[in-house]
Amino acid sequence: MKFQNREPQPAAMQMAPMIDIVFLLLIFFIVTWQFSREEMDLKIAVPSSEEGADPKRVLGEIVLNVRTDGSVSVWGETKTKDQLKETLAAIATQHKNQPVRVRGDATTPFQKIVEVIDTCQQAGIWNISFATQRPETGN
Repeated sequence: MKFQNREPQPAAMQMAPMIDIVFLLLIFFIVTWQFSREEMDLKIAVPSSEEGADPKRVLGEIVLNVRTDGSVSVWGETKTKDQLKETLAAIATQHKNQPVRVRGDATTPFQKIVEVIDTCQQAGIWNISFATQRPETGN
């Protein structure tokens, strides 16, 4: 009697599903990176603090960029006080604990920052934090 030699064949790895997953991950990271870049106004240099807050973002946090001249931008659009109040009030009615992060330039007059805080409070937002950075160490 003659037996056939049946050696187990190595399992073939399917490449098409792996390539699909890699492209989906790539698209996901590119899209989320673009959204996070829109929120940060690169013209603003936030003040430094030794005990600065953890830079981790809260889910759904709104970033208000306050420039040196006192203008405020949200989601890449410059808004007046009334427009900002209207936008924040609409969000505050939907989300009671809506977090807001104020990114004020280090040279912005404190009065302008207080006006933005006042606008947030008038809109019904109380969860306000401030963006800072760690001081540069001279090595």
